[in-house]
Amino acid sequence: MALKLPDAGRLREIFSNLGFVTTGPRMTPVLQCAYKVAQVSDTTMLLQGETGTGKQVLARAIHTLDVKRSRFAFVTVHCSTISESLAESELFGHCKGSFSGAVASRAGLFQAADRGTVFLDDVNDLPLRLQPKLLDVLQRGVVRPLGSDRELPVDVRVIAAANRPLRPLVEEGAFRADLFHRLNVINLSLLPLRDRGEDLAALVLEFAKRYSDLHEPIESLEPELIQHLQACQFQGNVRELENAVQRMLFMKNEGSSLTREDWLQQENESSSDPAPSDNLLQAANLLWILMLRQEVPFPDLMRRLEGELLLKALQAGGKSRREIAKLLCTSERTLYHKISSHGITRATRRVAS
Repeated sequence: MALKLPDAGRLREIFSNLGFVTTGPRMTPVLQCAYKVAQVSDTTMLLQGETGTGKQVLARAIHTLDVKRSRFAFVTVHCSTISESLAESELFGHCKGSFSGAVASRAGLFQAADRGTVFLDDVNDLPLRLQPKLLDVLQRGVVRPLGSDRELPVDVRVIAAANRPLRPLVEEGAFRADLFHRLNVINLSLLPLRDRGEDLAALVLEFAKRYSDLHEPIESLEPELIQHLQACQFQGNVRELENAVQRMLFMKNEGSSLTREDWLQQENESSSDPAPSDNLLQAANLLWILMLRQEVPFPDLMRRLEGELLLKALQAGGKSRREIAKLLCTSERTLYHKISSHGITRATRRVAS
């Protein structure tokens, strides 16, 4: 029996209640596909789109609508930050004594998500060495913990997200073709915010409601504000808009309507050069919000931050490794080990720069 889809208006309501806000017709095919795939609990899917377009929010919405799996865990794996040296243990678990420091057996993330959903964020950054092991899990539904001679069954749905097109990476040899085809059963591409002008008003009102503790309730938006936003490029997409709305609410003193002047004020504030302590406070606020809203565990967040700072330091031209180690207040040996543990290579530096 064919699945009967809700009409477009009801679909938008369903997904808006789950955090994925859209009001225009351009996103209707995406919602229809996401709703359908939520009803087929064992189907792997690939979400593609720029950073900040809402891939994780949509993945969680699909998990929530999945009657079979919604009662179980939704586990996010940040492929861009997972340490290559520890990745096998993190993903598939390990036995006591399987390596130095393994003082007890530990289940991996796939086991933690058993009967639920694993969300592979930034799967395009998954190290090549791990790709065949992931493929084996997807094809056979088993994991083998590090140091064990036994395979353990796992029942998970995998939703992968890529912020770069995977086909060119396959052609370059940076991503396995067989893994790509295994992930690419259902493929959804999310539009960048600059192509979703009709959604801007609803998104701003949603974020104003979400952060109502920063200001009295917002009841309306000035038309000039919407016109101004429709001309913005939003390189950071929905995530950039969300952060900007928070700044607007924090800086606004009175009134129940957001205006173009409110936007320009927060824009000037964000582009000014505040004192170092203010910069640190702003960074801490943004990291706290990321941890709350995207449910990123604190250790993962701090590790990812360390990796990004290392990458920035290594990309700075004209500095030797000794100078970089001095800048980071560490030894060259420690710096080398940190670079290795984060899987940073010369190719990584060129791509990220």
